Amino acid sequence: MRVVIAGSSGLIGTALVAALRGRSHDVTRLVRRAPAGPDESQWDPSRGSIDTATLDGADAIVNLCGVGIGDKRWSGAYKQLVRDSRIAPTEVLAAAAADAGVPTLINASGVNFYGDTGDRVVDESAPVGEGFLAEVCRDWENATSRASEAGVRTILLRSGVVLSQRGGMLGKLRPLYLFALGGRLGSGRQYFPWISLEDEIGAIVHGIENDSLRGPVNMVGPTPVTNAQFNSAMSRAVHRPAPWVVPGFALKAVIGEFAEEAILTGPRAIPKALEDAGYTFEHNTIGEALRVAVGS
Repeated sequence: MRVVIAGSSGLIGTALVAALRGRSHDVTRLVRRAPAGPDESQWDPSRGSIDTATLDGADAIVNLCGVGIGDKRWSGAYKQLVRDSRIAPTEVLAAAAADAGVPTLINASGVNFYGDTGDRVVDESAPVGEGFLAEVCRDWENATSRASEAGVRTILLRSGVVLSQRGGMLGKLRPLYLFALGGRLGSGRQYFPWISLEDEIGAIVHGIENDSLRGPVNMVGPTPVTNAQFNSAMSRAVHRPAPWVVPGFALKAVIGEFAEEAILTGPRAIPKALEDAGYTFEHNTIGEALRVAVGS
């Protein structure tokens, strides 16, 4: 199959390119600089510019664009960048997929779509929640409408925290836990939606190769855990105690609004769409995922 990927240089994109090529698929990477090889094509989403020839014969487009939501303290300008870096590229790719007749568009989103659900379990049928991230995810997904209205099979990847030894959140947390500086955040009762990198990639590939998957897809492990349960599992994975408690007010003071929306609250989401589509998880529990992700 021919797959065109935007946002291929990040943690998920790099692993996805390798996985697809390992399965003998032809991958073209959309880049914003001058192409460095025949497998790259330049585009400029801020100007709506894309070489339509790149999409000729493509079986799927995968869009993973977007700055990290927790890379910087949230200011008005950074929150606007979080929105713009997701919605503008999505609108360009959705229109291009519709115009070129690409059969499938797989677009990133976030499990923060649901906001804070407390103990309530949510699958893909649940409505949008409250808060800045929920609104971003809603608008991000709506930006694919040009494609879906044109009959393009559209998959919306509502991803949780991706666990990987290659970086991401665990790249920042692992050193703290190794020095016994890990601990529970806030009450610890808030849910921590997680997925291993292997399953994030496996599920995307499953969506590319199987027409049965469409619409919103919760990209989370099949066993939801709270922050306290994650902390205990992380402690076991690195064989270090994690006795500390970081009060919620301290996190809010240091990190700001992001702490309240993405650390001290979270949805108890389950991957119903993936399971209904026949996807088999490689890592079913947080313990399994962390043992691989931290190399223990």
